[in-house]
Amino acid sequence: MRTAETAGKASRTLSSRPGLRERKKQRTRDALLRSALELFTTQGYERTTVDEIAEAVDVSPRTFFRYFGGKEDAALAVHGMAEEHFVASLRARPPEEPPLEALRRAVLESWDTISDAVVAVVPVELFLRMFRVIESTPVLLAAYLRRSAETEEQIARLLAEREGLDVDADPRPRLAVAVFGAVMRVTTRQWSADENGGLEAIRELAAAHLDQVGPALTGNWRTPARS
Repeated sequence: MRTAETAGKASRTLSSRPGLRERKKQRTRDALLRSALELFTTQGYERTTVDEIAEAVDVSPRTFFRYFGGKEDAALAVHGMAEEHFVASLRARPPEEPPLEALRRAVLESWDTISDAVVAVVPVELFLRMFRVIESTPVLLAAYLRRSAETEEQIARLLAEREGLDVDADPRPRLAVAVFGAVMRVTTRQWSADENGGLEAIRELAAAHLDQVGPALTGNWRTPARS
């Protein structure tokens, strides 16, 4: 016989699960998102229409706009999930880690576990192919950089919170994030130039570039004069 406590736990479990309507809406959104990314990566962002994305899922364009503001939102949605995954990794880093080390470890950890963040919606391989589409499409790259700037401000505030600083009075959190963001941009551009590069390649590039931040910025850049 179930006790009142057991019945209460079962009730809370059931109430915490999304209802049938919500699950159907999520499946429709995921299907539209995957359809959009597959079309963007096979025929190009500019040449893909909302009608084509909706038709591939057998819904109306009106349904598409219930979930996305437009093609740009769909194109960047999974990358937004990946950025949230990174921020969560950073938030979980031990408080005694120095800021740049916490950033380094968080980004490598997020690459190691990226499938946890995106695989429920799209394969990791499709997510990576979309990275290259963004890099090669000016309108998407501009939107991506704009959104990344918003994420960088969130990260700077998180670092300041970790260190017990006032982000508006102490420039160090924003400076650290600016350096980190620049390193990741260099990593992404270099990785995108190699059409055969996969997940391990971008992770290795990120690690190599981040390891050079200290020596590159604090060392002597001048080449010794030849005698």
